[in-house]
Amino acid sequence: MWLLAAGKRDAGAFRSLYDATSPKLFGFALRILHKRELAEEVLQEGYVAIWNNAANYQSHLAAPMTWMATIVRNKAFDHLRRSDTAVEIDAEQFDSEVMNALQDPQATPIEALQMSGDAKALAWCMSALEGMHRQVLALAYYHDLSHSEVAEQMKLPVGTVKTWIRRSLEKLRTCLAKREQT
Repeated sequence: MWLLAAGKRDAGAFRSLYDATSPKLFGFALRILHKRELAEEVLQEGYVAIWNNAANYQSHLAAPMTWMATIVRNKAFDHLRRSDTAVEIDAEQFDSEVMNALQDPQATPIEALQMSGDAKALAWCMSALEGMHRQVLALAYYHDLSHSEVAEQMKLPVGTVKTWIRRSLEKLRTCLAKREQT
């Protein structure tokens, strides 16, 4: 596995990993940032972080592509926050784009690595939440915004945002527990 070898500082394995996964991760960054030059910059930052953290990758927590996509996603959102660009999200479209970016029937073998069962269950349970609640939760967790930042984005009172997040997390916990029992 290239990611594990990269964790041992195998530059050749890292190059192979980059060659196999960079088109998909670039597309993922581009979906978030909408500008090619910004996506390229974020992709580079993402691969630096992947190289620096490959030794810490834990396969039982996430599939390699999911782990790398999370790093690139976080770098893209960091860039959005630094640029003071208003973060807007259509949660259903975003969820769909995340799933499509990670699961492509035309994918190469390394790209074809599926998201972990836990991630799939979480995505399914997220889709069962009410639209506004899912939106608030997505802004808080996908975009890593604080409660007050979410409230500002959604034009809602902070107390409402906190309540919706707490209730949504409880619903997710219940949903995931039920799915685990089946």
